[in-house]
Amino acid sequence: MLTMLAVNLALAIAMMLILWQVSIRLQDVSFIDAFWAYGMVLLAANSFLMSDGHAPRQWLLLGLTALWGLRLGTHLFIRWRRSGVDPRYAKILGNLMNKKGWSFSKAALLQVFLFQGPLLFIVCLPTQIGQWASGPELGALAWMGTALALTGIAFETVGDAQLNAFRADPTNKGKVLDTGLWRYTRHPNYFGDTCTWWGLGLIAAETSFGLWSLAGPALLTWLLTRLSGVPMLERSLSKSRPGYADYIARTSSFFPLPPKA
Repeated sequence: MLTMLAVNLALAIAMMLILWQVSIRLQDVSFIDAFWAYGMVLLAANSFLMSDGHAPRQWLLLGLTALWGLRLGTHLFIRWRRSGVDPRYAKILGNLMNKKGWSFSKAALLQVFLFQGPLLFIVCLPTQIGQWASGPELGALAWMGTALALTGIAFETVGDAQLNAFRADPTNKGKVLDTGLWRYTRHPNYFGDTCTWWGLGLIAAETSFGLWSLAGPALLTWLLTRLSGVPMLERSLSKSRPGYADYIARTSSFFPLPPKA
């Protein structure tokens, strides 16, 4: 297992270094969000090839990870190609370049790509450790995890589709989406991500060493709710959307809940 994990970590870091070189040519790092999802699929596939574990669990973890990662990665890649540079990344790198005198290359490496590989590796622990184990048979916890992961994938897919349709209507420019899933949570995509990876964690948790893999979804939850997900996005939206403060006041930040009066 340690050999497999070491190879996967090296793969994740190598992928990020290659993407860093691409970002230098493009002078943009915004595509990293799409390749974060694709990277999870890469590690899941390599774990499948390097493991001789319980085949039904291996196929289940690989299939769910691929379903989540290929859908999300393609969605984010298309959005990046359509919208261009993400203002959040541009602001972060611009501040470093202006205040510290860093080049784009240095700022991109130290602020974005240097951390993405290890973070991706840790979040993806359930689909790595869970595939390595030779047993036991899939039990109640694994099926609960499967249901939770599929719920998360569906929740995120519907939320993204609703947001795409909202943005496609030019009359909605500058407005706040507060219908559909977005009526009950301000971040259905992040909530779906979290459900998916906790579901994969439950599937892995039945195996030996599987509980260690729960560090992955725990880290993802912290990143999305406390560091780079919700806080960063909402700071930007609060400045660019006049009605966003009211939306915050009546709508749950993360867990879907009925809106406040």
